[in-house]
Amino acid sequence: MDILGTSLRVCVGDLNAAIGVYERLTGAEAIRFQRGGVAVAAVGCFFLMSGPEAELSVLRKITATLAVKDVDEALADLTAVGADIIAGPLPTPIGRNLVARHPDGSIFEYVDRKGGEGAEA
Repeated sequence: MDILGTSLRVCVGDLNAAIGVYERLTGAEAIRFQRGGVAVAAVGCFFLMSGPEAELSVLRKITATLAVKDVDEALADLTAVGADIIAGPLPTPIGRNLVARHPDGSIFEYVDRKGGEGAEA
């Protein structure tokens, strides 16, 4: 599988205030979207997330988001090494994703830009 990059997840109380900070630090403009009850802003290599604690507590368990060339390829590789697929592959606002628990217990989200709602293939 080709890992193209990594995004760090940051849960924040005030998304609007956090966006200004991270835009200044990264020099990137925020891309906003909603995932369930959680408001998300992608800013550079950061995913800023704000919303109900019940939903954030689940998202905090995911160590990082890994951009991959193809989620289906990641699925095959993860299955081959004995990872537990927790969710997906599913379409998201920016592509497809899956969430997997590695054999060591670490949880990662894998995302590609193929077939998402409004994503470019």
